[in-house]
Amino acid sequence: MQQEDKELVALFEGLDTPGVSDAMDKLGLPGHCFDVMPLDNYAGVIVGPAFTVKYVSASTPAGSVGDFIDDVAEGDVLVIDNDSRTDCTVWGDIMTQYAGKRKIAATVIDGVCRDVSKALTDNYPLFTRGRFMRTGKDRVQVEGVNVAVSIGKARVVARDIIVADANGVLAVPRARAREVAELARKIEAAESRIRAQIEQGKTLGEARAAMGYHTLQRKA
Repeated sequence: MQQEDKELVALFEGLDTPGVSDAMDKLGLPGHCFDVMPLDNYAGVIVGPAFTVKYVSASTPAGSVGDFIDDVAEGDVLVIDNDSRTDCTVWGDIMTQYAGKRKIAATVIDGVCRDVSKALTDNYPLFTRGRFMRTGKDRVQVEGVNVAVSIGKARVVARDIIVADANGVLAVPRARAREVAELARKIEAAESRIRAQIEQGKTLGEARAAMGYHTLQRKA
């Protein structure tokens, strides 16, 4: 991972997808990866630059399905666009094992995975549309690497910042990452003050009104 990548990732330390989502809403930014969900209720938050892969239907003879992984850097989030297909997988136990050994941060798939027990046992973070056992070999092939892809209707460009946790996945445009992180921290600080006021005995309405809760996520 390059130094700038590390700096951008560090900006999101301590944040989660709800806070980042609110900031993106207020800034009018897309990036919510609809219907792409965590394989497990991961306790932590994964943040990393996107390494993107685009799959298409296989040619005759079929092309490669997975050699790109040797080019993914430690700490990257592997982002795979399989055109929302749920009839065949692009990720299984060997990919899980290898990604874990290479310390890839997580894999996000607009499609499905298989060999779920391996990912759960290894605690390797996977975010997908679901699971299905049917192989993608001879059905799909890699069309491009580090190209723009679509993940749950969100456009993701290589090195965008991916934020993912038990709530789902967000793709933060790299050029706006600093702005998003800064605003997310302000929103989280306001919500922390609301929680503190509730602990002190204020009603929810009083606490929210004092902190301007209803405008926190509203687009300026």
